[in-house]
Amino acid sequence: MFHSFGFMSAVAQADAFPDTTETVEALNQAQENLQEVAKNPGLIRTWLEGLVPDLLNFAFQVIIAAAIYVIGGKMIKGITKMVRRSMDKAGTDEGVKQFVIPLIKYSLYVILIFIIMGLFGIATTSAVAVLGSAGVAVGLALQGSLSNFAGGVLILLLKPFRVGDYIIEDSHKNEGTVSEISIFYTKLLTPDNKTIVIPNGTLSNSSLTNVTNMDRRRIDLVVGIAYEADIRTTKEALLAVAEGDPAKLSEEPALVFVNDLGDSAVNIGVRVWVRAEDYWEARWRLTEAIKYALDEKGIPIPYQQIDVQIKQ
Repeated sequence: MFHSFGFMSAVAQADAFPDTTETVEALNQAQENLQEVAKNPGLIRTWLEGLVPDLLNFAFQVIIAAAIYVIGGKMIKGITKMVRRSMDKAGTDEGVKQFVIPLIKYSLYVILIFIIMGLFGIATTSAVAVLGSAGVAVGLALQGSLSNFAGGVLILLLKPFRVGDYIIEDSHKNEGTVSEISIFYTKLLTPDNKTIVIPNGTLSNSSLTNVTNMDRRRIDLVVGIAYEADIRTTKEALLAVAEGDPAKLSEEPALVFVNDLGDSAVNIGVRVWVRAEDYWEARWRLTEAIKYALDEKGIPIPYQQIDVQIKQ
């Protein structure tokens, strides 16, 4: 077998080198290879015997690494559950939990990877140095993501809003109930059940309105009546509607006043304090009740109109 192998090699090299001198050298080299194999018939077997322990050792290390990863993953899951239970007992804000728990989880996985790298003989100091150098490059490429991370930290520290608050982002007029504050993004749930994802950097660097931060809200309505209508009668009718609404807070009096004199109407203002959760239902109910009350008193609500005079 070795003889045929050497012969085929010689022929291949002879074809590759058409020059006579080079062909002779290739044949001599093939003959030397055959003689070396003939002198050491167990060369391949010895090489294989030396390779088997290395393969077994590597396979054993792979099995141990897999076992460490599985056990470590279960431990990390248990630690995160324990942290969540502790934060639940302490009454920690939901947004803080949504931010801190994933951060702890990913940090523990990084430590687990370093442990597995050490099992294969990879120096963790070298890995940290490489990761540090790569981190600088990645940080420059992901400046936006890092600003979002910093924005998330600021949101959790300063608490301009919490999970469950209804906010209005003033720059782009996005609004909704805060459903999640993650590491990089905040999710809002709109009243029509849509999800809006806003980067934390945007929320931390722009103005926003927290609608439900306080437990009470004031309803402001403006109703226009005709100039020929009686203002006193109108105010009495609107005050009765405002005082009679079931959502009105008893400790806060309702206010009815002349807000301004418009181009075609006298604008009457109505202010009523209600609980934050009753705001929209009370607003809709008051608007409808005011229309009925004005109709009963015969007080007209003017519409926009233009008088055109034609001169001959």
